[in-house]
Amino acid sequence: MFPGLIDTGLNRNPLEELVITFVPLTGFLGAGKTTTMIAAAQALQAQGKRVAVITNDQGTELVDTAMVRSALDSVAEVTGGCFCCKFEDLVTTIKALVDSSESGIDTVLAEAVGSCTDLQATVVRPLRTYYGDEVVVSPLTTVIDPLRYRAFDRALRRGEPESDLSYLYRQQLIEADVIAVNKLDTIKADLADEVMTQLRADYPNALVVGYSAKAGDQVDALLDAWAGPSGNSGVDLQVDYDRYANAEAQLAWMNQDLEITADKPIDLTAWGSALLTALSRWTAEHDAVVGHAKVTIEHGDEFAKLSLVSAGDEPTVDRTAAPAATARAVVNARVACEPAELDAAVTDAVAAADAATGAHSSPTAPVSFKPGYPRPIHRLAATGA
Repeated sequence: MFPGLIDTGLNRNPLEELVITFVPLTGFLGAGKTTTMIAAAQALQAQGKRVAVITNDQGTELVDTAMVRSALDSVAEVTGGCFCCKFEDLVTTIKALVDSSESGIDTVLAEAVGSCTDLQATVVRPLRTYYGDEVVVSPLTTVIDPLRYRAFDRALRRGEPESDLSYLYRQQLIEADVIAVNKLDTIKADLADEVMTQLRADYPNALVVGYSAKAGDQVDALLDAWAGPSGNSGVDLQVDYDRYANAEAQLAWMNQDLEITADKPIDLTAWGSALLTALSRWTAEHDAVVGHAKVTIEHGDEFAKLSLVSAGDEPTVDRTAAPAATARAVVNARVACEPAELDAAVTDAVAAADAATGAHSSPTAPVSFKPGYPRPIHRLAATGA
């Protein structure tokens, strides 16, 4: 177990006289946090807000950052660990975004690593405690994919032993001030009602809202929720850090950069689709849980972006690009397997994409890893908030 709620003090660069609204997002991998940030940022900008976005990951070379930069101007990232373990980097990044903006930033949206939890104690309360005069922290929002939630929830209700991944997922819901049910456009209305009703019954301290970030439906309901009270800010989350660490360690993480060449222009979207289709097939054959797998294929100012959130599924095309004979691809994959297995699976998937499109990719080198034990910089009890 993690040893108690503690306050380790703070070595910080003050945010001076800045007064900004900070909107923290959490939620398991593949829930659509990045798409949510883009849709919400654009809606806030339409209201006259000046918005910046921060992405976060255990590694570097983020597909999500490229996606956000294609839609928004003020974007930064915190890499090498979650906000809780990189708290001072988070504060420095907020300040840098505000300082670098000519028009001034008044709102920052930030998504934590999808395998992170305990953010009330390690991010929300420290920001409010040490930077309360400069930063107004909005309710902590946990974004969920309704189908993944239903799969986790059904397993528990059948009496199956709770896996460490399920435990982590549940902690993200327990500490939420707002549970944001994304992707409602992908399920039937009666199932959406069932999911929303169950969440409200199981997590009564949270405000449950439904929307579709990709379709842009009901995003205003999410913005309204961020202006409301923080229902769980005064509750200490009793996190078993050993189980939390074990859950993160079940996932192999890969962020890889590839150069693609071809004798003639190829369909970049088809290359990405072939790669993720091969990876989807491999995960299904090996019964490996997919947190998410994403790929961008860039040429000049254009890029295609595709994603996979479940083993055996067809990849989703989020953005297409014109054919090109040279391109740069970035692969982000989070899969419950050993790093060496993910390296081999992605190497084979790249080869399949090359064969399907006539491309030639730079050799893939082993790059997958497993996150280390989470050690937050600060962990404040509710009574210290």
